[in-house]
Order: sequence, then C-alpha cells, then structure tokens
Amino acid sequence: MDWYMMNCELLATCSALGYLEGDVYHREPDCLESVKDLIRYLRHEDESRDVRQQLGAAQILQNDLLPILVQYPQEKVLFDAVIRLMVNLTQPALLCFGKVPADATSRHHFLQVLSYLQAYKEAFASEKVFVVLSEKLYNLLQLDWEQRQEEDTLLIERILLLVRNVLHVPPDPTEEQGVDGDASVHDRVLWALHISGMDDLLKFLASAQVEQQWALHVLEIISLMFRDQSPEELAALGQGTAGAEHREDTQELETLRQRELAEKRTRARQRPSRHSRFGGSYVLQGVKSIGDRDVVFHKGLHNLKSYTHDLGKEPRRLPRRRQAAPEAEPSRRSARNVRLFLRHFCQDFLEGCYNRLMLLVKDQLVREKAQQHDETYYLWATAFFMAFNRLHGFRPELVSETVGVRAFHFIEQNLTTYYEMALMDKKEATTWAHRMHLALKAYQELLRTVQEMDRSPEQAVRDSSQVIKSNIFYLMEYRELFLTLFRKFDETKQPRSFLRDLVETAHLFLRMLERFCRGRANLVVQSKRVRRKKKKKPHVPEAPAPPSAAELEQLWEGLAPQVQACLEGEVPLPEDMVPFDAASETPVEEQRAEAVLRIQECLRDSHVPQALQLLRSAREVWPEGDVFGSADVGPPEETQLLREILVAPLPRNAPAEPEEPEEEEDEEEEEQTLQVSEKEFNFLDYLKRFACAPVVRALVLLLRGYARNSARTNHCAARLLHRLARDLHMEPLLFQLSLFALFHRLLSDPAAAAHQELVTLAKFILGKFFALAATNKKAFVELLFWKSPAIVCEMTKGYGSLQEGEGTTWSRVSPWTPQEEQELRELYWKYKEVEGGDIIAAILAHLPTPGRTRKQVVKQLVRMGLASSAKDFPRERKGTRIVLWTQEQEEELTRLFEEFHGSDDVLGNIMKHLTARRSRARVVEKLLGLGLVAERKELYKKRRRKSHGPGPGQAATGVPAMPAQDSSGDDEDSEEEEDEDEAEEGRMEEHWVPQEGAGQDLAQHLHREGLAGPLRWLENCLRRAAGDREEDGVSHPVPLVPLTEENEDAMEDRRFRSLLRQLGLRPPASEQESFWRIPAALTPQQLRHAAASIAHRGPSGSPQDMSEPPGCPQDPAPAEPLPAGLGSDSESEEPVPVPVPSPVQPRTKRRRELASEDEDEDGGSSGTRLAPPAPHSEEDEEEEEEDPQPRGRRKRIRCVEEEEEED
Repeated sequence: MDWYMMNCELLATCSALGYLEGDVYHREPDCLESVKDLIRYLRHEDESRDVRQQLGAAQILQNDLLPILVQYPQEKVLFDAVIRLMVNLTQPALLCFGKVPADATSRHHFLQVLSYLQAYKEAFASEKVFVVLSEKLYNLLQLDWEQRQEEDTLLIERILLLVRNVLHVPPDPTEEQGVDGDASVHDRVLWALHISGMDDLLKFLASAQVEQQWALHVLEIISLMFRDQSPEELAALGQGTAGAEHREDTQELETLRQRELAEKRTRARQRPSRHSRFGGSYVLQGVKSIGDRDVVFHKGLHNLKSYTHDLGKEPRRLPRRRQAAPEAEPSRRSARNVRLFLRHFCQDFLEGCYNRLMLLVKDQLVREKAQQHDETYYLWATAFFMAFNRLHGFRPELVSETVGVRAFHFIEQNLTTYYEMALMDKKEATTWAHRMHLALKAYQELLRTVQEMDRSPEQAVRDSSQVIKSNIFYLMEYRELFLTLFRKFDETKQPRSFLRDLVETAHLFLRMLERFCRGRANLVVQSKRVRRKKKKKPHVPEAPAPPSAAELEQLWEGLAPQVQACLEGEVPLPEDMVPFDAASETPVEEQRAEAVLRIQECLRDSHVPQALQLLRSAREVWPEGDVFGSADVGPPEETQLLREILVAPLPRNAPAEPEEPEEEEDEEEEEQTLQVSEKEFNFLDYLKRFACAPVVRALVLLLRGYARNSARTNHCAARLLHRLARDLHMEPLLFQLSLFALFHRLLSDPAAAAHQELVTLAKFILGKFFALAATNKKAFVELLFWKSPAIVCEMTKGYGSLQEGEGTTWSRVSPWTPQEEQELRELYWKYKEVEGGDIIAAILAHLPTPGRTRKQVVKQLVRMGLASSAKDFPRERKGTRIVLWTQEQEEELTRLFEEFHGSDDVLGNIMKHLTARRSRARVVEKLLGLGLVAERKELYKKRRRKSHGPGPGQAATGVPAMPAQDSSGDDEDSEEEEDEDEAEEGRMEEHWVPQEGAGQDLAQHLHREGLAGPLRWLENCLRRAAGDREEDGVSHPVPLVPLTEENEDAMEDRRFRSLLRQLGLRPPASEQESFWRIPAALTPQQLRHAAASIAHRGPSGSPQDMSEPPGCPQDPAPAEPLPAGLGSDSESEEPVPVPVPSPVQPRTKRRRELASEDEDEDGGSSGTRLAPPAPHSEEDEEEEEEDPQPRGRRKRIRCVEEEEEED
C-alpha cells in the first residue's frame, strides 16, 4: 500500500508520534495521545483490516514504536500504551480474519497482513528490544503479590503475549531459502531472546509457586520456540561434535550420489550401439492400436519398456477434493549455537519445570479454565520433552507427571474426540486431523517411554512399567484405537506423516502386547457384550376364536343387571366416548363399522357404561338408517339392541403382519444392557482384526514412498505386512495389483540394496502368488480386488467352501438354482399386472422353496434384470396414518391420563379408551410433548412386590453384604438379574412408602465412616422438599443435585445409594436422567421421618488417613518402593495401589451447623475433601473388594469386545 494513499487522520496521528534522527528518536509532545488514537483506530477497522495494512505499509512499528520502547522505558504510561499497540499490531493473521479466506480479495488482504507480520518479526530480532522487555518483566516479577497492582499484572500478560505473537509469525519461504545450519529470522529472534535472559524468566514463571496463572502462556511460548526443532537432533547434539554432523551430511550426499551413478549405469547398458537416428520401426504384436492393427513403435528397443498408450496424452487434472492432504512444514536445522542454547534449555526445563508446569496445565484443562484447543500445547509438550528425555540419558523421574494411566486416558480421550469431530465437521476436517496427529505423537511417545522403562536397570522402574502396561492392555479403548484410525484413514484429509506415525505406533503397540502375552499361558480377558432389546408392539399371530353362542348367552345373563342399572341411571355414564374422528383419513363408513365393533368389544369386556354411552353417541352421529336405533328409542329397545350387537358375528380386521425392524411403527424403544464375562486371550485372534482391506490399503499407500521413508518406517510397514501374511497364514491377503506394481518398481530400482527387508518381503509374496496361481487360475483376476479373510479362505480352500460351512462361523444365503430362477420369473410376470396388491408378498406365498425372505427375493429380481432397484417394490405402510393431533384429541388424552394416572397400566388403559386409533409410540410421544410425564418409565406397567424388607444379601445393620469371592462364570446371569430387579424397582418406587425409621442403622454406620457432610446435605434436601410440598400443595419429583465434590463422591458410594433406596428415593430411570430424585408419592410427613432417621445421634468417628485407590487385578507387587509418580498419577504416592475396604474416606473433616433450612444445598457439606477416584471403573473396585486374593496367582487382562444381540 502506498504511503501517499494513507488516510489523512491516520497520517496526521502517525506524524504526531515523533521522528527518528540517526539512532535517537525524538518524540512529540502528543506522542502518548497519538498512540492511544492508533489503538482506537485499530479497534474500529473494517473486515479488510485497512488500518492494520496502512500502519504496516508505513512501517510504524519499525520506525516509531520500537525506538520509543527502547529509549523511553522509564515512562510507565507511555510504555504501557506502546506495549498495548504492539500486541494489537502483531496478533496473528488467523486471529484477525478468523480463518484463511476463500475468496481472492480477502485472501489478498490476509497475505498482505501476513507479509507485514513477517517484517515485524525481523525488526524484533534485536537484542536491545528483548533486553528492555526482559528488564521490565524482571522488575515486575520482583514485586510481591501484595504489592503488585492490577496494571502490573496486565503488563506482565501483555509482554508474554507480545513475545508469543512475535514467535508465532511463520517464516517467509521466498525470503528464507538458506540451507540447514544458516541463521533464519526465527533463529535470530531466539538468540536475542536468549541473550536478554528472557529464557531464564520463562523457566522461573514455569517453576514459581506464586506464578501459576501464567502456565499456559509459558507453555505456548515454549512450543513456538521449538517449532522448527526435532527432539532427536537436539538430543544427539550433546553426544557428538560438529564433525559427526558433517559426517552424517556427507554420508547422506554419498548415498544420493551412488543412486545417481547406478541410474546412469543402467541407462548406459540399455543404450544401443547404433546411432539414435537409425533406431528403426517395430510392430508390437498383441498390442492393439486405436484400430484393429498392432501398434507400430518408432523408437529404439531400449525405450520399449516405457511404452504406454498414454504417451502424448495430457494428464487428467486431479480434483482438489481428491488431492492428498498437504504435509506440514519440515523441521529445518537451525544454527549450531541456537541448537546448543535450546538443548540446555530442554535440560533445565526437564529438571526443574516440566512436572510442575504440566500438572498446572492439565489441571486448568480439566477444569476448563483454558481457552478452546489449548490442550494441543499440552500434547505437543508431552511428545517433545518425553522424546528428548528418552534420547538424552533417560531419567523417568523427570517426566513422571505424564507417565501413568491417567496420561494415557487423557490423550486417548482427546484423540477420540478429534477423530469424531473430523468425521462430523467436514469443512474443518484438515484442522481436526492436525490435532489428531499431535495426540497420536503424544500417545506414541508414551508407549516408547514405557518400553524404555522395561530396559531400565532399576527393578522398581521395570515393575512400574509392568503396572502401566497392565492397565493399558486392560481396557478395550486402547486396543480398538488403532483399528479405528486405520479404517477411517483418509489421505485427502490426513497427511502422509500421520499415516507414518500411525503405522509406527501400531507396530510398537503390537510388539509390546505380544511380549506381554508371551510366557503367560492363562491370560484371562474381559469380554463385554452390548445386548440391545427392542420392545415391539405385541403381535397377535392368529385371531382369537370367536366365542360360541352358549358362551355369549351366558355372558349376557351376567351383563343384563348392569345394563338395567345403567338404563335406570343408577350407574353414571362416561362423557368422553367419541365414536367419530373428523380429522382421520378413515372413511365415514369404516368409522361407523368400527364404532359397532367398539361397542361389541366393550360389552365382551364387561364395560357396560362405556358401551351404552358409545351407542347413544353413535346414534347422534349416524341417525340415518336407524343403525344404532331410532331417535325416540326406549330402554327395552336399547337393551335388545345391545344384545344383538353382542351376539352378532361382526367381521373383524385380520391381524397385521409382523414388519421388519426398519418399520417406524415397530421401533418404539430400545434398551441396552452391558454384560461382562471373561475368556482366554489369544494374541493371534486380536491380530486377525488387522487382516482387512483398509489396513492393507494404508500400508501400501505408505510404502509407495519407500525411497523417501526412513528405514524405521519401512521396517514397521514391512513387519505389519509380514505379520498378516506369515503369522496368520493369509498370504493371499496381499495379492493385490497395486502392491505388485510397487514390488515391480522396488525390484527394478538400482538402489534396491538399501531396502533389503522390503525386497525379501516382495520375493516371498510373489513366490506364494505364483505357487497359488498354478492351482487357482482365477488368482490373476483376484489381483484386481482388495480381499477379506473370507475371500482368502475361498482362494486357498476352493470357491464355495464357505457356502458349505467350512472355515467360517456365519451362514451365507444359499444360491438360486436355474429352476428357482425360472419359477421366480414366472411368478413375477404372473402377479405384476395385479393392481392394488403386493407383488413380493404374492411371490413369497407361492414360492415353492421355503425360507426365502422378502429382501432376498427383491435382490434376486434386481440381479435378474426384472427390476431396476429395490425402490420398485415399496413396502406398504401400516397404521392409521394420523399425523396431527387436534385440540379435542389433546384434551381427551389429558383427561384420560388424569383418570388412569393411578392405575397399574396407565398406557394400556389410555389405549383402550382413546377414540382416535393411534400407535403406542405416538401416544407416548404426545404424553411427553404435553409434559404430562417426564420419562417413558412412568408409563410402564407396574407390578406390586410382596415385601420390601432387606434382601438376603443385606446384613442386619443395613449394609449390603459382599460376596466372599469373585464368580466370573456367573457374570452374565447375575447382571441380568440385577437389571431385572432395577427395572422392577423403577416401576415400583413411585408408589413405595418407606417404613418409619428405615435406614437409621445404615446412616449411623455412614456417620462413623466419615460421611457426615453428605448426610447433612441429604437431610437438608428432604426437609426443604417437605416444606415446599406443604407450602405449594403440589408434589413433583425433586432431583438431588450434588454441587460439591464431596457430595458427588458420596453419590458414587454403594452404601450411600443403598441408604437412598431404603429411604424411598428413586435412582435415575434412564440414560436421559443423571440424578437421583425424591418421588412425588412421598408426603411431607414421610420426608420429615426420613430426615429424622438419618440425623446424627452421637459423636462422629475420628478421621482416618487416606489410602490409595484400588488398582488393576493383574498389577504385580514390587519388591521395593518405586520412584514417585511412576505407574500412577501425580496425586498418589505409591505406584502400585492397594485395595481398601472403603472407596470414600475423608482426609479432613470440619463441622458446621446450619442456621436455617433455607441455606444452599452445598452448605452442609463444606470442608470435607475426598480421595481422588481410581483411574479405573467402578466395577473393578467392586471386583477387587469382593475378591481379596493374592495378586501373583495369575495375570489377568480384560479384553472388551462389543457384540450386539437383539432379543
């Protein structure tokens, strides 16, 4: 932008700042006001950031602001204003525009602002500037916390933001084209930062106890400092000299030179001895040209191998949506003095700052005190510094904060979140893939650190590694992670570097798991099955047999007195019997017939008042024809008419055929139950899950760049392919044309000797292929397709072996014989012309071969060409097709709900008396929409229990008894019984009245266990609910919301939940509820009795010491104490947890009396801090408490597999 095109007001403001004369800057009297005016102008700039561009074109920061900052640091007000302005000017371009603009104009403005930022960064590569900033920051940090003002805190934050903004500016590739080892602009900024002592201040901020609020700022600055660095190079820098680096560069150049010479020798051998102008012309027999003749080749025979029909053609342009994702900027080698300074910084940071800073950052992330996506800096720091520590004199105690089960869990959670967001947020899939890559590298470094701990000479460190691996292989998420990432890999969204790290991490995980399983013969794994129960409408297979005439006469004799009483007015008639629905699409004649059927059903169900009222209502609606009697009919005529309707053989609709689960009307509800069982673990069975096309396709894609890959990357990919081919005996899985083309390129490569492992694999696979091709001639055609284990079995054992049940556990559809196809064709043409009928239903009814389904018939018709697609045979929709609810129908539904609200079968009674015929699912949805019920569970049919006393598993004190040992064989049955009991309790608890004094013994026991605070909170909630119900006169379910950590932990205690059940409180009914509730059926007197029964009646017990959380069942017991933090989390002191009898024990306890019942719910529980929860599930704690067996008896891993079963 031209200086003379600058805005007049902006130009005048910039002129009033001052002027630079030599190295001395002379400021004007209005300098401070001008700086404030520039800040105000930037606040009101437009979308193109015109003010920012004009100031960048005028070089205000280089010529005015930096000289003012250097020469006038003692003027506090001016210094603060200049810092504010520079923070605004140097903020990242992405922050200014929100994202990289798509249109050309906005993108031009974006690049212009980015170029000005790069010029700013070059101006900041000055020692004078950073010396001033460091001195000012040092003086501010010298102030005590009490002496530090708010302005001082803001200035500290602005200085850190300014340093962050300067380091964040990306390099300019057009300007910085130096080789490795040259000092770039970023290196000069880092060197100035080092000379000024700013790096020491950053380490102080990271380690100081009173400067915790700057943890995320410091971590972000450190991540930007090491943006272009590699931990491997920094770690190797201190182990050698400059000559070693020179030898490495020379060796790399020599390798490239040898490749070039080999290619020249190959071309020289192919060059003919004759002159190139007399190459001759040749006919390639068997290769057709555009016509029917053979191709005529006009070049030398040495060029014959490179012939293709695509010679001379313009290559097709690849669409942008199918282009490979761009790779991140490669790390460059900085100047040696800069790398030495950064290496020393890494050493000091690990020794004095890493564990504390990472603990503070993770705490802020967990408590959501950080900004969005700040966890990426945590993931980067975990990967970088743990790699540096592993390669530079491995010391596990320096990274103990990020070595543990919770670190694995945190990274796995973020990796899963990024993966799900990449699938949902298609527009930002590339950004989510980059974050996913950071999480994957952190996960990989955690695995490498645990592997390095196995090689430690200290026994304690090795035992800690065993603890961590036991917990990792314990859970399903860590094993399923790699399979999911392989199957969903998309090269258009994820770069090749992500695939490289994924293959290396998967190889490392498989090797660690294989070694862990080696030597353990009886590994017991946990298997989880998710059973889904679909509640469908009850289908009536056959219509019930109509009653005989004698039975009807006997029934009428019993109904006659009731009819007489109703006609005489002794029994009131209901007023809500409506026989006609004006909004229904059902014709009037059909509704009249349905009214007669409803009258007959009411009589046969002994509902005489409803039948009589329905008869009179139908007479008013349909007076013509005297179908329901004349207008002046008397009681005798009505009695006779009812008798005739009762005994009349009226035609009834046939029961509806059962529909498949796709139908909307049948899918009412779905319940999921998680069943846990145990079985033996087999490593090969787990490895078979990698034998699929997506995994092989990803490995082939990675090996296409074998010349650019590192030796380790090629080794990991080849080892994975070898596992699938050799260990699983599935060599045909790799019989794929793209892989063979890769093998051909590899074997013809002059530098193939450098990839000997890949060459060996290629020869092995090719040999297996030609051996199979000698017996299976279709193997050449199979090269065109990716294969599955089932196809591999067919290729080796013969086609059709799976159909006969060999080598597979799942059944296939029997093929259609020619005779069956001919019969199907005849039936199709026979019933095709029938109008108003279902063709597929008619074919199924007359098909000679039994067992065929509708879907199989439709597929075969499409395959035979008789239909274009399955859409040609739409399924007939069943139901009344009533969509909208009228106001009268809503009022009728409300009245029926209020009438039958107290009955055992609320929904069933409503369905019987509802005028407009609708499905149960529609009625339930409407009841929920009207707010009459809060959940579906309230509409379940209730069953009364005979008694509510303590069960056989409870002791006299009210504490649930615990089994003496774990019975893994009965897990499924016991959990099914528990689920049925909980479901039955959910149906009963709204009408269950607790006995007076219930839970008193258990409450006193919990008082002695240290749960006085949660008990006081529960007592306060019960009393407040009783007061509210007396004051309002209305009872509603009241949720128990724990607002403190102490109350939340108490709600997770099994004994506390047992007390809640004894008091009559209701647990969460479904996944839509999260809190326990005080039922509406409990009266204020019952609530006060319950509150009095849990009140404390004696002195509380003395506090006990907090024990460690329970550990994994297969955790080994070390022979000596381990280093702090290894194998466990930072909060625990011992790496190997020991099971304790109670998961909730107080660390401190403070008593506090409540002034009134109107205090907050958390008032009664302040002061009590609970032990942190264990890093595993609640079922594991219960299992360990119930099975206190020696840990060394057998190793146990839980393998979680989800299987879906539909009941």
